[in-house]
Amino acid sequence: MFIQKKLTTFGQYIMLMGRTFSMPERMRMFRKQYVKEMSQLGIDSIGIVLLISFFIGAVICIQMKVNIESPWMPRWVAGYTTREIMLLEFSSSIMCLILAGKVGSNIASEIGTMRVTQQIDALEIMGVNSACYLILPKILGLLTIMPILVIFSSGMGIVGAYGTAYIGHIMPPDDLTLGLQHDFIPWFLWMSIIKSQFFAFIISSVPAFFGYTVEGGSVNVGKASTDAVVSSSMLILFSDIFLTQLLS
Repeated sequence: MFIQKKLTTFGQYIMLMGRTFSMPERMRMFRKQYVKEMSQLGIDSIGIVLLISFFIGAVICIQMKVNIESPWMPRWVAGYTTREIMLLEFSSSIMCLILAGKVGSNIASEIGTMRVTQQIDALEIMGVNSACYLILPKILGLLTIMPILVIFSSGMGIVGAYGTAYIGHIMPPDDLTLGLQHDFIPWFLWMSIIKSQFFAFIISSVPAFFGYTVEGGSVNVGKASTDAVVSSSMLILFSDIFLTQLLS
C-alpha cells in the first residue's frame, strides 16, 4: 500500500507538471508574474544566502587551519580546501537545502491557501490553466535567479575566509590567497551551477505540487508546507549523490 500510494503521488506530480509546462495564455501577464516571482523567491533570498555563506566560509577556513594543516602539509592547504568545499558542496547543495525551507514553505503555503479558499477553483471556472498560471512563473523565476545565488554564495564564503585571516589572524592572508588560486578548475563552478538548476526545479515544483493538491482547511495547508520542505530536502540529498557522480 505504501509503494502504491507513492507511485500514485508521483503520477499526479507528473500530470501536474504536464499541465504546468504549456504555453501561457497571456504572455504579458506571464512576464509580469515571472519578474515578480524572480524577485520574491530569489532576490529576497540574497540576504540570508550572503549571511550564511559568510559565516560558513569563515568556519570552514578556521576548521581547516586548526585541524588539518600541519608542518608536513603545504601552507596553502586551508585556503585550497575552503575553496573546494564552498564550490563543490555548500554553494549548491547545502544552500539549496536552506532555500528549500525558506522558499519551499512559502510556495506550498501560498498555493495551498489559494486552494482551500477556492481561488484556484475560480481560475478553473474562468477557463484559465491554473497550474501554468501559478506554478510555471515560480519554476522559471527560481531557475533564472539560482546561478546568481550560487555565485554570490561562493564569493561571500571566500570573503568570510578572508575575514578570519585579517580579523581573526588565523592564518596569513597571502597563504589563503595562494590556496584559493592553487590548481583552480573552472568546471567546478559550472558543476555547482548545473547542480543548483536541478535543485531549483525541485524546490519550486515539489512544494507547488503539495500546495496545489492540498485538501481541507488551514491545518492541512500547514501540514502540506511541512511535507513539502521534507520531501524537497530528501530529493535534493538523493539527487546530489547522482549528480555529483555524473558530473565528476
